[in-house]
Amino acid sequence: MKIIKTFTYSLLFLIFCVSLSAQPDPGRPGPVTGGTGAAALSAADEFRIGVMAFNRYSYNESILSFERALSFRPGEALILDWLGRAYYYSGFEETAIRQWRSALDIYRRNTGVGMLLNARIETVANRRFLMPVANDGVRYVQSGRYPGRYNDIVLYRQPTSVLPNNDGSIWIVAYGSNEIIRVDVNGIIRERKRGPLNGFDRPFDMVRGLDGRMYLSEFRGSRVSILSSNGDFISYLGSRGLGAGQFIGPHYLTIDEDGYLFVVDYGNRRISKFDPDGDFILSFGLRNAVFPGMLSPTGIAANNGKIYVADNVANTIYMFDPNGNYLGPLAAEGLTGPESLRFLSDGTLLVADLNRILQIDVDSAIVRELGAAGGERTRITAADMDRNGNVVAANFNAGEVAVMTRFDDLASGFFVQIRNVNSQRFPQVRVELTVEDRLRRPIVGLDNNNFLLTENNNPAADQIYLAPGFSYSGGDISLLIERSDITANMRDALTAASRDINRAMNEMNNSKIVSVISAAGQPLRERHAVSLENAVRGTAANYTQRWRFDLGLRLAATDLLTAAPKRSVVYVGSGSLGNLAFEQYSLSEMASYLANNGIVFNAIILGGLEISEGIEYLCRETGGRAMHLYRPRGIGELIKGVAENPSGVYTFTYNSRLPSDFGRAFLPIEAEVYLMERSGRDNTFYFPPLE
Repeated sequence: MKIIKTFTYSLLFLIFCVSLSAQPDPGRPGPVTGGTGAAALSAADEFRIGVMAFNRYSYNESILSFERALSFRPGEALILDWLGRAYYYSGFEETAIRQWRSALDIYRRNTGVGMLLNARIETVANRRFLMPVANDGVRYVQSGRYPGRYNDIVLYRQPTSVLPNNDGSIWIVAYGSNEIIRVDVNGIIRERKRGPLNGFDRPFDMVRGLDGRMYLSEFRGSRVSILSSNGDFISYLGSRGLGAGQFIGPHYLTIDEDGYLFVVDYGNRRISKFDPDGDFILSFGLRNAVFPGMLSPTGIAANNGKIYVADNVANTIYMFDPNGNYLGPLAAEGLTGPESLRFLSDGTLLVADLNRILQIDVDSAIVRELGAAGGERTRITAADMDRNGNVVAANFNAGEVAVMTRFDDLASGFFVQIRNVNSQRFPQVRVELTVEDRLRRPIVGLDNNNFLLTENNNPAADQIYLAPGFSYSGGDISLLIERSDITANMRDALTAASRDINRAMNEMNNSKIVSVISAAGQPLRERHAVSLENAVRGTAANYTQRWRFDLGLRLAATDLLTAAPKRSVVYVGSGSLGNLAFEQYSLSEMASYLANNGIVFNAIILGGLEISEGIEYLCRETGGRAMHLYRPRGIGELIKGVAENPSGVYTFTYNSRLPSDFGRAFLPIEAEVYLMERSGRDNTFYFPPLE
């Protein structure tokens, strides 16, 4: 009976594939063809096993099954396509592209599935960066706007500043309507804050402190409001006057790396500095023997131990140290009216300059125009980069916020991938997909209105949008512990690191340590549930000169495949990866494995050794960072920062209307994503459970 049942299932699956080829829809792949009857049956069995393994995140198992299916059916496009997907998520992008190109030769580029596959190949082959960058020569063009007026309805007036949030939304400071509003990626107003009972008095600029609180300058009120992370009023800082800690028309704000607040006191033509508790420290910027003094101070930004201040009458950006000592001009040419200054993640300075958005390399002082917004009467008072890599610019005169996108991103659209389909409760189907741009940066902030799920091009029934990855409040980590002859002498430092990590994790919600991996000669999982300190410290016998970073990292990352949408491998070690670091898996393969599965690589460095280029590369390519254990502010912010990582994972459920054929049918699902002028799509197939 078992043999007859297997034969019947396989035969029906092959018949289904043949019937699939007869359908006119060019967006669906062709059937399994060619070979003998026995080979066809074996290929069908292996293919089903491979698809089921893929949807369990068991990519190595799925690769083996697809390879076996190909041995029975060489050159079958459908199997090549799925094999490429499995290699992609395993980090072997070059191998994945080869499989996809072989499938494309069979599908043909002018078919629906061929065009979709070709777009996937070009995206994966051409991307170079992960996090938002603006230094590759690509111009930004307007892709949308958040208007202050809708027909005769005034939504807000005269925006002067913007402050991006991790969920893709932005705060808009509305000077003319005395409020701050939070707008999502679709331009929908989600929150409106008007301050305490007496309200805000001409709010102008807003920044976020290291503790999450926000500071809002009030130009006419001559004070700074301290707000909660949600925008609720807490207290005031400063008052009107000429004295220490007082203001006349406070303008732009910035927070430095140590949490100090710097306020541009426009009326007094000076900069005032306050400590994280709000206590006045000093003022600077007045005329003296070495500095000519401010004529019209506007934007301000802090980075790497320097304070940068713009003057839109002198058309110059000046540099100071944190104590107010003048260091000289950064840029005195190429500016026509600089206002806000913001630092980007790559260390370059974003400048709002009348109707232009400029970028300045602070090392070379080279000025480049990123793009222009509006016409001659446009006045951009502030610009910043949002979580999705767009430049958002407050256009004071037009009463709106312009959204500017890299021209290449606008032309290429989104990179959408249906990553996982769970049909165990069929006809209810659970779909997990990711949305990225062409540079692998996650797109956050989307809601149900941005998605359309279909099956056979018909809208999926009862589509439900579940909690998206970007809204997840915590994060999971897997610790990778270096067991080298160097760290054998640093076991006390490892113990100290475990205490700091445990303390930070206990202060986070929805977070856990998934595993502790000893990167020894052969990686192993340490038992950490009872004592994290003992697990991290390890035993003396585990330490060896022949420790394997690549094998340990691979195991640590694999343990996170089914973890929370925000996840990170945290390496703890000397920063020197040893001679066998990439004996089996190359550095680029490991970076791809992490990035393609949404895993951030962070590093905690023991001792005073230099951080290797391999560590820096992995951090850069996945959006992580490296820091030394014994730093003044500790490593807690690195661990807690996992919860701030962007996540482009979105999950839906729907009820399938397609017949399952007792679990033998190979059912389609398509996903399309829309946001302003950009879109993207993907499709896949899945097997329902056997009945």
